[in-house]
Amino acid sequence: MSWWLLHVDMDQFIAAVEIRRRPELVGLPVVVGGSGDPTQPRQVVATASYEAREFGVHSGMPVRAAYKKCPQAVFLPSDPAAYEAASTEVMDTLRSFPVVVEVWGWDECFVGAETEDPEGLAAELRKAVVERTTLTCSIGIGDNKVRAKLATGFAKQPRSHATPFEEAGTAQVDGVYRLTAANWREVMDHRAVRELWGIGSRMERNLNELGIGTVADLAAADLDMLRKRFGPKMGAWYAALGRGLGDTQVTDVPREPVSRSREETFPEDLAEPSEIVEQVRRIAVEVTRDVVAEGRSIQRIAVKVRFKNFYTPIKSRKLPEVTQDPEVIAAAALEVLQKFDLNRPVRLLGVRVEFAP
Repeated sequence: MSWWLLHVDMDQFIAAVEIRRRPELVGLPVVVGGSGDPTQPRQVVATASYEAREFGVHSGMPVRAAYKKCPQAVFLPSDPAAYEAASTEVMDTLRSFPVVVEVWGWDECFVGAETEDPEGLAAELRKAVVERTTLTCSIGIGDNKVRAKLATGFAKQPRSHATPFEEAGTAQVDGVYRLTAANWREVMDHRAVRELWGIGSRMERNLNELGIGTVADLAAADLDMLRKRFGPKMGAWYAALGRGLGDTQVTDVPREPVSRSREETFPEDLAEPSEIVEQVRRIAVEVTRDVVAEGRSIQRIAVKVRFKNFYTPIKSRKLPEVTQDPEVIAAAALEVLQKFDLNRPVRLLGVRVEFAP
């Protein structure tokens, strides 16, 4: 028996949960986010159904922009409690199999299993999920987490758009894809580094400046050069990522949170420094009370400011002493705020506190 990693990713999860309780929405473009009122400002799309995505609607975009792209869509408010409950249904279904389930969010997890037929197991998991919850999922199979995670993206592609399975020596199953050391280079070498898990647009630009454009380039890059540019730890990590190397361990022990944060997007930009100070103080007190209610203490604080032009710097400091005092945290947050140049209107403020060990 071999050890396999399966990455389970729910299909259009939040939209699917809404459609499950409103069957009349099947086949319609559905957009979920904010209050569900597309005329209200400063709201963001949480998810969009596949039908809405065909109009260019995607998660993270302003709800107003989504309305302009697809005014005929059904707009619904976010309901986190419903998504949490549906996620529990899915994860409990997966746990009914002889596997280890490591939850990463409402809509995704890694499954570790000993099996000689990972595609067969993936098919059984997908069947059980849809039968017990009516929700569907795609599954990536890999010999580590990096490859399993990337494989899920290919599993969601139509067969005609997918990478060469047969040429890579793997059989394709609808909604399931296998990516391992055996087919890594054939599938990934020609792809842009941006397609790797953990590399965003900014890091792509940094790598491009070093002459690294493809996954093959990254795999062949000089390790000393990467370490010099990105530091010893991250340089080595990027080098490994280019070769598809990654963690093979899966644990069912819930990850312990190390911080908590609150942030707020304001209906109208804050222009007066006194308003900004007042809001940062309020948010700092609120997040501290949340942490104290959990019996935790705080050792570090960070303040996030998003200006009108969407520039979003974050600044932080370590506290002189560990504390649970909201007034101490509020005062520290205001000290951090002084590091910002508040010469432009502010649309969002946030405070994050890190727990003491």
